[in-house]
Amino acid sequence: MSLRLGVNIDHVATIRNARGGAHPDPVLAAKIAAAAGADGITAHLREDRRHITDADIAALSAEIALPLNLEMAATDEMLTIALHHHPHAACIVPERREERTTEGGLDAAGQHNHLAPLVRRLGDARIRVSLFIEPDPVQLRAASALGAPVVELHTGAYAHAVIDGDGDRTARLLDRIREAARVGQEMGLEVHAGHGLTFDNVKPIAAIAGIAELNIGHFLIGEAIFTGLEPAIRRMRSLMDEARA
Repeated sequence: MSLRLGVNIDHVATIRNARGGAHPDPVLAAKIAAAAGADGITAHLREDRRHITDADIAALSAEIALPLNLEMAATDEMLTIALHHHPHAACIVPERREERTTEGGLDAAGQHNHLAPLVRRLGDARIRVSLFIEPDPVQLRAASALGAPVVELHTGAYAHAVIDGDGDRTARLLDRIREAARVGQEMGLEVHAGHGLTFDNVKPIAAIAGIAELNIGHFLIGEAIFTGLEPAIRRMRSLMDEARA
């Protein structure tokens, strides 16, 4: 199975919003990502609009040829926006206003009754629904029961273990992700993964045959400050391809 790369362009907007105005432009970043080998664009429209804005979603929907993956909280406001713009995919994520970034996976099991109508309405609109969850069999079963065709496994704990140099914990967490990918495939789910992935830790995740797509953003935008966005994406693409080969 080939491995797709979705590039998250949120933090281009973070830099823009630090001073206001229109520069740097997330849409231009998306076009550069497409030229560099990205297979899709991811953008998280947060409730507080701290980076991506409604206008960005409208522009991305209108101007990019790649599939758009809209990350969204499970709220009526975000559902209305998704149904209006009709992205290729909508990834439902947990969201807390006080968090710096998404801190963990969605509790699909505990929030079944809340999530079920959102998943159904997005699916009825032919928007591909993804649930951002921990690599946990309980959450995989819940996602399957909800009728979501895709799950994205949260790789943040694994990424932190690599940074900490904790080899035993890294190995345990990697095994957990591998097993979740296997179980998800057996359930008929398409399995994606993302959060905290870098040049240094992506290859073990990319080597997992059951994973169809990686979504990577913050690291690539940070690396672009030093090397440029296109070279950063091309190197990530190359590392993923090497691992999968």
